Amino acid sequence: MTIRSHLTLLVALLALVVFFGTTPRVCLAQAGPYNPRPDPENDLILPMPEDALMVFRAVAVPGSGFWGSQEQVIQIGDASGGIFEGLQRTQISPSFPREGGHGLIYLAKYELTKGQFAAVMGLDGLLAASGDSEDQKIPQLEGRVRQEALMNPLAFVGYHDVLAFIQRYNQWLFDPEHPQRRANMPQIDGVPGFFRLPTEEEWEFTARGGLPALEAGTFTDRLPFAQRQLNEMAWHLDNARHQTRPIGLRQPTSLGFYDLFGNVQEMTSGLFRPEIWQGKPGGVAVRGGSVSTPPGTVRSSYREELDVYAWNRDQNSMELRRSYNTGARLAIGSNVVVNTEIRNRLEREYEQYKAEARRVMPVGRTLDNLVAQAAVQLGTVEPILEQLMEQNPHLREPLQSVQVYMDRARERLDQAQRETARSLTQDAARNGVNISVYLSRLERLQQARERALQLVEMSSRYQEQLAAVDNSISELETNIQEQLRGYQDKVAQVGEYEEEYSKQALQTLAEQNPSAREQAVLELIAGHVAEFAENRRAEPEPWLTAYRERFAGFADN
Repeated sequence: MTIRSHLTLLVALLALVVFFGTTPRVCLAQAGPYNPRPDPENDLILPMPEDALMVFRAVAVPGSGFWGSQEQVIQIGDASGGIFEGLQRTQISPSFPREGGHGLIYLAKYELTKGQFAAVMGLDGLLAASGDSEDQKIPQLEGRVRQEALMNPLAFVGYHDVLAFIQRYNQWLFDPEHPQRRANMPQIDGVPGFFRLPTEEEWEFTARGGLPALEAGTFTDRLPFAQRQLNEMAWHLDNARHQTRPIGLRQPTSLGFYDLFGNVQEMTSGLFRPEIWQGKPGGVAVRGGSVSTPPGTVRSSYREELDVYAWNRDQNSMELRRSYNTGARLAIGSNVVVNTEIRNRLEREYEQYKAEARRVMPVGRTLDNLVAQAAVQLGTVEPILEQLMEQNPHLREPLQSVQVYMDRARERLDQAQRETARSLTQDAARNGVNISVYLSRLERLQQARERALQLVEMSSRYQEQLAAVDNSISELETNIQEQLRGYQDKVAQVGEYEEEYSKQALQTLAEQNPSAREQAVLELIAGHVAEFAENRRAEPEPWLTAYRERFAGFADN
């Protein structure tokens, strides 16, 4: 062997040492059947049996700490969607909270594939679970054809088969004889997480674009991308014709997830309820649409019910549903109480949370709102009093006295709601007037800018004047956005009250001899409160457009 040959062999051996000596996150982030579109910087890779992989991505959740804050209140659903997609406020909470920073949830980057299912359950396990006749041909396939078949998302299997897969995968990963397997698993105080299905809130939060979409004001959009991009982002009825495709062929969402929309609809961890977290519990909620979903129906809020137990009328029997277009995407979860120390900390922090943040959370508005709570309690007591008076005639007189006190309390509650609605409407009117004034100033400044541009074309000595105008315009636009945030918050709060309270609040302000500008603002507020009450959604940009149109060329008397 020549010296050159020795050197060549040495270089090759060193390359192998370097390759196999790197961390799993780096060396496994190569394109392959389990991660066809690798992203070494953001992929969280966990091992599976048979050298398979499962890839996850972290999604930042607003706020910090365990109990959360008002920033974690999100709006899901779609006012223009189906009957099971009504707008709702809910809280998105991280499975892995972090002190002083955004907490995280973890969802799989891709849909669960047939190859991954077979890696954990065995190929025979896949064939036994699958109701797809095409899957029965996989043992005879070879090479790339076999690989592509196994890269298709898992479908045609029952809900309980997916749960069995998750259970066995957890057992394999946490085998005490192989602690290295869980090296990349996220932890809380040294306690690792575990695999499960995502909740509907986690799924929709991720599909809508998460924290970046919240910050950009696009979170409530129907889709997190333009409708014209749907063919690039999803396999749906028009471009797939009921036929699933291997993972990773479409473009990813802004958060780096593939096939969130289309391909197979994805099981979630919760039972299907008509309004997500309330209503009759049914089958299993599935999300994202599939290769059988018309393109016009694909949206972030779209949800269906998977009837896990399906009634076969022809055979008069109950069957386990195996749907050709239903699959799953894994998530990583964690227990709420992972140890005694954390439980003690949660108990200490709860009182502060209850006193400060809980009242503005969805659960607080439902249970801790003093006015609503008192009204509910009064309504509960009245029939009890009537029943007691019927059963105990000798107590009628003292019970009637109790009824009088209750009537007085109801009057005070009614007055409190009217006063609060009026105060909030007045605050919204102040924000609205400020917006209108800033817009009028902005209109004049933009006209001044046009003149300054003309002067700059004549002489560069006017450049400073143009810069000063641009600076003033920038400050005004910042002020407008600040006032708009206050405006939409107050309008949303007024929109939560019954219509009679919001109408009376507007009428009261209209009777105080408002200026022409103030009257115009009150008219806009009335429309925006009505819109919110109907759609349960704040629309800051359309509302700002309405202000621009109403106050274009507006002159105070």
